[in-house]
Formats: sequence, C-alpha cells, structure tokens
Amino acid sequence: MPNLPISGLPQATQLQGDELFAAVQGGVTKYTTLNSITYASGNSYGLYNQTGSSNPISGSSDSVATSGSLLNGGVGTLTVPANSFNAGDAYHARIAGKITISNNHDLEFHFDSGATTLIDVGPITMAGATDKNWSLEITFVIQATGSAGVASIISSGELQSRTDSSGDVVTEIFSFTNNTTFDTTVSNTLSVEGILGASCGPSENLFSELFILNKIY
Repeated sequence: MPNLPISGLPQATQLQGDELFAAVQGGVTKYTTLNSITYASGNSYGLYNQTGSSNPISGSSDSVATSGSLLNGGVGTLTVPANSFNAGDAYHARIAGKITISNNHDLEFHFDSGATTLIDVGPITMAGATDKNWSLEITFVIQATGSAGVASIISSGELQSRTDSSGDVVTEIFSFTNNTTFDTTVSNTLSVEGILGASCGPSENLFSELFILNKIY
C-alpha cells in the first residue's frame, strides 16, 4: 500500500475506544489507545463539591472572636499547583448553611491559602436570626500572576441571610482585592473560615451545609 497523507486516508466510523493512535513522547514515537488519551478540560468546570455539613462555630463567653472551618470533606480539589494560575482565570463559589446570631453582632468570612487571606468578607453587622438560612456567593478573578506584590486577586459577591423580623432577607454586597500577599508561584490550597465577632456568646453559632467551587473562565 502506498504512503498516503492523512487527508488521503479513508475516514473512520464511530470509534470504540480500543483503536491505536501514534503519539510522540520524549522524542520517541509510541502508540496508545483512545481510552488512554487524556483530554484537556475546557474553561468552565467543577472543582469541588462538599458532601457534608461543617461543624458548628459557636461564640465565646470570654468576649473574644471565635472562628472555624466551614468545610467538611467533599469530592474534587481545592488545590491549584504552583504556577498554574493564569491571568484572567475566574472562579465562582457558593456556600450556604444555617446561622443563629443576635442583632447587631458581627460576622466575617475568610477564604485563605495557608496564612494568606485571599478574600475577606466583612465584618458584617448582622440582623438577629435564629436557625435561619444564609448564602454567600463569590466571584473571584486572577488579575495578575507572580510572586507576592506582583500577583493580584480580586473578588466580589453578596451575603444573604434570612432574619427573625417577619422572615425578611438582608443582602450585603462586598468586594476585596489582595495584590500584596497573594503568590501564584507557590501551591495554593483554599480554605474557608467563618468568624463570629467578640460580642457573640455561646448560644450563637454558624455552620455550612454545602460548598461548591467552579472554574468559570
């Protein structure tokens, strides 16, 4: 059979997965099957989905702020390896759960990577709520990559909470930029922290029931 250009070969019918393909690896031509080929992900895909409620974070009787993790196991990953962020990458996170808090007491959320706060939500002065639903939605964008002082991450979103006042829903809008300590040259693993202000007592508490993180661009 004469050698033919690719365009001169007969077109294949529907592939079954065990067909052989040529691949160049380390300068050596090898073969693989369709089932073994890894496809690159698109711009938009799920990264992490929590599968259980977090442990409650309760206020203190010692007039100090209390904090704790709002995550509790899930599927996917919260880690971006070193030098894997690109300028223009965009993400969306939604976290929701229940809260009991007294009127005019403060609530805050931190999205961290190790000791670095990537997103700071609050402090927000809350309306009184007893075992009411809350929901926090955030979009964050990588504006620039590099070491601390060069890299930049900007976020914007809103916190909604149902209150004890005739079932009203209060919405707070926020934005935050970190262009001083954010570093994309190191591995970043996202954590989410809820913080009850120093005025919150032991009867006040907060926990999450879901957390979903998606890459949207």
